[in-house]
Amino acid sequence: MFTSNFLKTHQQLQNDKLLLPKREFVTYALYALIAVALLYLFVDPAAPASPPNPSVAAPWIQEELAPPSPPPTPYQGDERSSRSSPPPQAQAVSSSSSAAAPTCDYSEGEWVPDSRPPPYNGTACEAIKDGRSCMANGRTDTGYLHWRWQPRRCDLPDFSPELFLRWLTNKHMAFVGDSLARNQAESLMCLLSSWSPAELVHRDSDGRFRRWVFREHNATVSIFWSPFLVRGAEKSERDGVRFNELFLDEFDERWMSELAGVDAAVVSAGQWFRIPSVYYHEHGGRAVGCYGCAAEMNHTETSFFAVFRDAVRRTLAEVARRHGGGGGGNGKVVALMTFSPSHFDGEWNKGAPCTETTRPYREGEKELGYTEAEMRKIVVQEAAAANAAGTNNLRFVAVDVTALANMRPDGHPGPYMRKNPFAAAAEGRPVQHDCLHWCMPGPVDTFNQILLQTILR
Repeated sequence: MFTSNFLKTHQQLQNDKLLLPKREFVTYALYALIAVALLYLFVDPAAPASPPNPSVAAPWIQEELAPPSPPPTPYQGDERSSRSSPPPQAQAVSSSSSAAAPTCDYSEGEWVPDSRPPPYNGTACEAIKDGRSCMANGRTDTGYLHWRWQPRRCDLPDFSPELFLRWLTNKHMAFVGDSLARNQAESLMCLLSSWSPAELVHRDSDGRFRRWVFREHNATVSIFWSPFLVRGAEKSERDGVRFNELFLDEFDERWMSELAGVDAAVVSAGQWFRIPSVYYHEHGGRAVGCYGCAAEMNHTETSFFAVFRDAVRRTLAEVARRHGGGGGGNGKVVALMTFSPSHFDGEWNKGAPCTETTRPYREGEKELGYTEAEMRKIVVQEAAAANAAGTNNLRFVAVDVTALANMRPDGHPGPYMRKNPFAAAAEGRPVQHDCLHWCMPGPVDTFNQILLQTILR
């Protein structure tokens, strides 16, 4: 094009009797051809302009300034939806890969709007305990389903059931602890079952001990009820006083005896330590303290923080002793979930409702309470100390979900912990609220999203 125009101009000049010498004409033509070649070498005319790189806080700003967006897309029933597809960086990781995932601090960030459908059908997943199936129990507001966690300095990949099952092939993962451990285990089962069918092969009478098998992958997921990690007796009673009993120098063999066949343990405990309890040493022979019942039972008042730290420390040391010695760990991992705060607007045991909100707190809007911060710190510190001890082929990690859980008062079942929740009020009885556990789908799915990235490191 450039050369053609040049020749036209040269012809015009000839017509106007302003003739150029032949040598100069050849020189100018060569210059034109060189310029065209350089343009094709360094400029791609089809390349689009680089998109802007918005900051992490941008979604909040856009939400407040932009016109209202259309309602979120409802659940489509596609079990292998785009949300469940492994992200590009996940597809490159094989089950036998020893490459560590990029280091990222997922503990700080904010919840940002996400209009995609939830990762599974909350009314169809058979693993969900009735009290967590909020939609099936009548909850009609679905805004709590459409948020994703955005870490402050990095991105959190979508949960990939395919990648998780690839890692879990020929392995046994056990969730150990209280009802929040069970809540998270049920979430994982719903997430994985959206990709591959699971078979329930064991269940006790109240569902506190369960086991599933993914036959296609020879993968096993178990739930072990152990709210104190050490041996305990729940809800004892003496002289009209109800309390728990913890035997701090004895281990809970209901799950400890299974360690030899466990490749990954996910441990979640803490809430039961805040209930009045009597503490024993020397195989239950001597009470060494009490929390919340000292006056009635003539025991020394003891900090439950100290007892929680002692129980976690003893448990991890025993796991290391039984599970990691002699080089037989085979790359096994113990993931400790940090404390998950509740959102009761008052005293939980007096019928308090949940904090009334339909959206997550924004970063800095709700500070972490002292108790929650201390419980979180204990888990983080004890996991780091156990890992630093250098147990052969056994890795201890803390999965820090306290801040992100603290910002989700909208994600609890509230009154929708059972069907027809307001029938009690019509009969003059108080309506119970669950402001501790999580609706499913809901924020607890993010716990497993972070768990996957943690175990891949």
